Amino acid sequence: MSFDYLKFCVCACVAAEAGGAGSPGAAVIGDGSLWPLLVTDHTPAPSTMESFSSKSLALQAEKKLLSKMAGRSVAHLFIDETSSEVLDELYRVSKEYTHSRPTAQRVIKDLIKVAVKVAVLHRSGCFSPGELALATRFRQKLRQGAMTALSFGEVDFTFEAAVLAGLLTECRDLLLELVERHLTPKSHDRIRHVFDHYSDPDLLAALYGPDFSQHLGKICDGLRKLLDEGKL
Repeated sequence: MSFDYLKFCVCACVAAEAGGAGSPGAAVIGDGSLWPLLVTDHTPAPSTMESFSSKSLALQAEKKLLSKMAGRSVAHLFIDETSSEVLDELYRVSKEYTHSRPTAQRVIKDLIKVAVKVAVLHRSGCFSPGELALATRFRQKLRQGAMTALSFGEVDFTFEAAVLAGLLTECRDLLLELVERHLTPKSHDRIRHVFDHYSDPDLLAALYGPDFSQHLGKICDGLRKLLDEGKL
């Protein structure tokens, strides 16, 4: 599936939902990193009709279509190569830890669905100034978590599962607050599923143990590069 084909699908879906009255380019999604909320630089023009909002319909269509298309292969259309590699390693960690491919796939699929929906909301200007401040706090906390994970991986005998789990829990709560009035309870559950899965102290202990050293090394390499490039 090409990126141009994906853009065509989104635009077609919006046109169908809006009865062909959608604004030009209203559903075009740009490239971006998964971690900084996949923000693009295109904002659709607001509707001039009081009783009908093509922007609202476009937003709903984008979220619905992209959510259904979420998967590890589709994720590569939305994230850069380094973020993609980190995501793939997280999938492998989940699969090996749970001994269940469907469980690991579900976690990553939920992660992608949430990331895409938040990206659409952000790009479409749906967040209030207060919510944008929350988004900034979320990114800062996520960056702190990444730096902590990297430090634990680089310095022997410093790993503390409770510290990393606590940071991930804080990220979860900030993200839930950010999307509280925008996404459905089902999406809220997806957020809890992803963060609760990766903040499991037993999973974290396994990740920093000898059996997962190869995965941890690749994750740390990716996090270091994302931090150096200012993408996280």
